[in-house]
Amino acid sequence: MYRRVVRPVLYRLGKGDAEVAHEQTLHGLRRLGRIPGAVAALSRTYGALPTGSPRTVFGVRFPSPVGLAAGMDKNGIALPAWRALGFGFVEVGTVTAHPQPGNEKPRLFRLVEDEAVINRMGFNNLGSSALADRLAAYGDLGYPLGISIGKSKVTPLDDAVEDYVTSLRRLSAYGDYFAVNVSSPNTPGLRSLQDAGHLRELLTALHAEAASLSVGGLGGKPILVKIAPDLTPSAIDELLAVCTEVGVAGIIATNTTIGRPGVESHPLAAETGGLSGRPLTEIAAKTVAHIHAETGGALPIIGVGGILEPADAMRLFDAGASLVQLYTGLIYRGPGLIRRINRGLT
Repeated sequence: MYRRVVRPVLYRLGKGDAEVAHEQTLHGLRRLGRIPGAVAALSRTYGALPTGSPRTVFGVRFPSPVGLAAGMDKNGIALPAWRALGFGFVEVGTVTAHPQPGNEKPRLFRLVEDEAVINRMGFNNLGSSALADRLAAYGDLGYPLGISIGKSKVTPLDDAVEDYVTSLRRLSAYGDYFAVNVSSPNTPGLRSLQDAGHLRELLTALHAEAASLSVGGLGGKPILVKIAPDLTPSAIDELLAVCTEVGVAGIIATNTTIGRPGVESHPLAAETGGLSGRPLTEIAAKTVAHIHAETGGALPIIGVGGILEPADAMRLFDAGASLVQLYTGLIYRGPGLIRRINRGLT
């Protein structure tokens, strides 16, 4: 039904502008979450989780290992509804210390034939202070919440550490884990923070701040690092060495790619931004497998990228992922994909 009826309607919104469909979907879910009984009704269709699916990773118990990736609900406006679609956890953001509008529109493009998306959103969000207020109003969501934090565009790279620390400080009480996004291709210079020296300084400061709030370090709220799929194996190994040294709780692999694997001839391939969806299936699986092998399975991995079928999720689990996340797959396959993956876990 989603692919035959719902998806064509969404694709026509805003004269085909993918961002309009995104926003309309979010606001629809937000309204649904406010209707008494609506979330419960939706849960009966999509939200049932298979027996035996809960698992504990980096000290957090997840009712299902299938989560919503960052980027879909940056400001957390639809959080009550996501669990009803079958997600076992949700990652909000990426959020920055300063509110920012993001890059100029249009900035989100569907490559429908390739089941891919190119985005150059640029961390458009209302800021970490606004997100903290919203999360305080929600109270207990009934599932684990991850919070992705990034650098504000107006903040110079030399001041990036304080920018991240500010967001962590504001949001520390509300996240079950924190994802440090140093791999988006849409904020100038951000990926340089994946370099060993910069990354060590950033993660050390975040752990120190978390410890001072009595929620961090090795015994508190887990801090994860989200990496780019464009790193060479040696660069990944160098990054992993820093993460192990500092005491990072896990790795999220991967973000979007600046490459155009398999879509080079598409008319939209020249658009600037990160590519997600089917072209990342192979890259994400290989990256997860490399991280798992390099760390001997000691560092938990959230696998994300190119999940459009249950088999894609299972491949990431087989490669060493403890959890997986969806975003682009939800756009092309709808909430039925989450249900099918959850059923496959049985």
